Amino acid sequence: MDIVLMKPVLNSILFSLLGIFILIIGYLIIEKVTPENTWKEISSNNNIALAIVFASFIIGVSMIISAAIHG
Repeated sequence: MDIVLMKPVLNSILFSLLGIFILIIGYLIIEKVTPENTWKEISSNNNIALAIVFASFIIGVSMIISAAIHG
């Protein structure tokens, strides 16, 4: 395959991995800022309200990262 045809694929993979990395870093920052262990609260105690808040956080940050990457 020609290198010119592979460049968009490689860029897509690179930016996807970069976006996932930034999202995980953002989640870890929020995890440190909150007073309780949110993952334990969601998984063990089945706190649906907290799960909805974190789902909206993940979607919001993902949209911001996507807009920043795609310009």
